[in-house]
Amino acid sequence: MVALHAVRLDREKNVVDVDTRSANSDGIAAAKETLEDYTLRFAPRSYRKWSPAVVGISALGGIAYLADFAIGANIGIAYGTGNALLGIGIFAIVVMITGFPLAYYAARYNIDLDLITRGSGFGYYGSIVTNVVFASFTFIFFALEGSIMAQGLELGLGVPLWLGYLVSTLIIFPLVIYGMNTLATLQVWTTPLWLLLMVLPFGFLLVRHPDSVSNFFAYGGENGAGVSISGTLLAAGVCLSLIVQIAEQIDYLRFMPPRTPENSRRWWSWMLLAGPGWVLFGAAKQVVGLFLAVYLIANLPAAQGIANQPVHQFLEIYKDMVPGWLAMTLAVVLVVISQVKINVTNAYSGSLAWTNSYTRVTKTYPGRLIFLVVNLVIALILMEANMFDFLNGILGFYANCGIAWIVTVATDIAINKYVLKLSPKVPEFRRGMLYDFNPVGLVGFGLATVLSIMTFFGLFGDLLKPYSPLIAIVVAFVATPLMAIATKGKYYLRRSDDGIELDMFDEHGNPSGDTLTCTVTGMEFERPDMIASALPGPEGEIQYISSLALSTDKAGIHLLPHQK
Repeated sequence: MVALHAVRLDREKNVVDVDTRSANSDGIAAAKETLEDYTLRFAPRSYRKWSPAVVGISALGGIAYLADFAIGANIGIAYGTGNALLGIGIFAIVVMITGFPLAYYAARYNIDLDLITRGSGFGYYGSIVTNVVFASFTFIFFALEGSIMAQGLELGLGVPLWLGYLVSTLIIFPLVIYGMNTLATLQVWTTPLWLLLMVLPFGFLLVRHPDSVSNFFAYGGENGAGVSISGTLLAAGVCLSLIVQIAEQIDYLRFMPPRTPENSRRWWSWMLLAGPGWVLFGAAKQVVGLFLAVYLIANLPAAQGIANQPVHQFLEIYKDMVPGWLAMTLAVVLVVISQVKINVTNAYSGSLAWTNSYTRVTKTYPGRLIFLVVNLVIALILMEANMFDFLNGILGFYANCGIAWIVTVATDIAINKYVLKLSPKVPEFRRGMLYDFNPVGLVGFGLATVLSIMTFFGLFGDLLKPYSPLIAIVVAFVATPLMAIATKGKYYLRRSDDGIELDMFDEHGNPSGDTLTCTVTGMEFERPDMIASALPGPEGEIQYISSLALSTDKAGIHLLPHQK
């Protein structure tokens, strides 16, 4: 019996050793931050060397996409200027309200939207479903922007569309490899030229063709039905597919420097402008896209079928301004710059989302670059399938999922944390501190998604179809607090004590820059990223493990026990 017991103990020790070696390998691989860019955790103070202005400009560079012009043109052509403008207004208001709490938490606590979602009603594993929603957003819009660039290459250089799709995909890969370091430089340096090329045609029309303004407001769309609630809501539904853009803004905002009395005003200004404020630029681009489309429809009969394509919109206006060869050059340059600026963000954010989800499910870290390739391949398939031709349908459907997620998390922060006080105010994202699943967010998001999608497909009657975005908003806003009340908030935190005596925050409320050594990787990590290990050291001392290494602990040997 003694011998058998000794063998059993030895086997158990071997299992622990194997699991520890596995965690060591995956943890060290994930810690190569030059390539991985803090995929699985918060951005430490030592890495956040940019000013609020640089971070803000970089984040706003990610909204350089031309899809807004296409969206504005499409909804205007389908529903008329009046409905389109009202729909864009609804979109802007919803995004501003929901985007503020998310952007603030990201900039203040230096975590991305997935990490925020974990502690805001979804749980450690529960947020995987919303990560998939976000990843889908990145490849849908990558494909949309890539399609626009391919149209520009075909028009300006005679490149076949299929080859243009491939070029617009491959050009992005090398630019995204090194994460924020490269992206910040790219966004800052290309923004002035992009702004100039985008604003000039609009200003030119206002001065040279003032009658285009009255034509714009009088435009009734394809059916000329006039302003209606259904038309407005259908237009808003398409626009609201962009609500998830806040997640990409947050992928930059998490690198904001600590907020101090010295930089507080700049910090708040750039957080608001680059966070929820992105929608001001997005809404303006949608309006301009519709304006340009209406001008083409009214003045160039041959442009009827291409008035919703940004490449042709800008080319035709440039032709009225400068010689044809220069107009073509400017149009192609604008398209290429815009596509690169947004698609580096789409590819980057998508690779973070896929990697994060895969690592939590499998507890194996494959590397961010693998999922960068995956995201690009999916986007390329969508482009080759010519998704541009059924854009409204794709975005209208996707809007329901995106709205349900964003409104659920924003409601948890604003209502459950600050009004009901059932959700912990300080966001928690570490494995072991959170329950695996939290019904508060999952039920709120699930109900909002299912009911709004059923409405979108007409299962509750054609009369209600236009209201699917509104149903997603209302159900998520109501169900999330009700679930928090029903569960009394008990599924947010598995533990309230992480076993570390060092303060989590500095004197200004910023995440602390103090470091501790991870027992798995042997590397130094900042205090907010650390948790005590369940395995004591050789002398019985407390050991610490990073959230990064803990995410790849297959056997859970480092997990602290549940705290009642």
